[in-house]
Amino acid sequence: MSKFGKVAVLFGGRSAERDVSLKSGGAVLAALQRSGVDAHAFDPAQRDLSDLRKEKFDRVFIALHGRYGEDGTVQGALELLGIPYTGSGVMASAIAMDKWRTKMVWQAAGLPIPEYEALTAPTDWNAVADHLDLPLFVKPASEGSSVGVAKVKSVEELPAAYAEAAKHDKVVIAESFMSGGEYTVAILNGRALPVIKIEPANEFYDYEAKYLRDDTRYLCPSGLSLEDEAAMQDLALLGFQLIGGEGWGRVDFLRGEDGKPYLLEVNTSPGMTDHSLVPMAARQAGISFEQLVLQVLEGAHVG
Repeated sequence: MSKFGKVAVLFGGRSAERDVSLKSGGAVLAALQRSGVDAHAFDPAQRDLSDLRKEKFDRVFIALHGRYGEDGTVQGALELLGIPYTGSGVMASAIAMDKWRTKMVWQAAGLPIPEYEALTAPTDWNAVADHLDLPLFVKPASEGSSVGVAKVKSVEELPAAYAEAAKHDKVVIAESFMSGGEYTVAILNGRALPVIKIEPANEFYDYEAKYLRDDTRYLCPSGLSLEDEAAMQDLALLGFQLIGGEGWGRVDFLRGEDGKPYLLEVNTSPGMTDHSLVPMAARQAGISFEQLVLQVLEGAHVG
């Protein structure tokens, strides 16, 4: 493992997803060390990134989630420092973090996405409900882990849902509900891993369902036909490619009543906790957690 040199695992950070990142990074760090990699913990909320150069780190595994880690900021800093890092570059990270702009890229390319609207305080809530139908989802454009997301069942709930989402981001979007199920596709070095179907016990796949509950069901194999699974994997690869994604990531989907997949969002630094989806899909593909983190680390690059 000496080919990797001295490796910093960046986790923690300053975002609303700090706690999740600490779990992800801890798991990644332990797996790298078990594999004989000279890996060290590095929390950019507590240390200056310039220490990476001073301490002669050869590459970085980014296990940060959310702002200041998944949005292109750390990627840009690492490029200026000339240190190879895992995952997507500055542009793809910034676009994927912004769900609104991700949707516009996919929409311009003619890819299937749920109907949506950007919201502001003076928005006509009745018009939004008429356009998107009820129920619908309201979410901040640039948060992950379902932070600030609400499922809205009546027009009267829209102003409060908007106000809550606006606490987390200045751009808030409303999105149509689709009843055909939630799915996700992990991507690893140009390959789409097996599809996972998500069946939350909660109203929807929120923060609690993702990280705190043990009764969320993850089906892998997904139960889709071989043809439908392949179509979703192909769409995931295309959607990831269109935003400039590199290395590894995860593309989330909703399925319509018509059985068609609709692109929802991209995660360019997915979770690596014991509840996380990329390790689950990797296991189904015969890739252990240790092999997974090594393959991600293999793809480290500058720019």
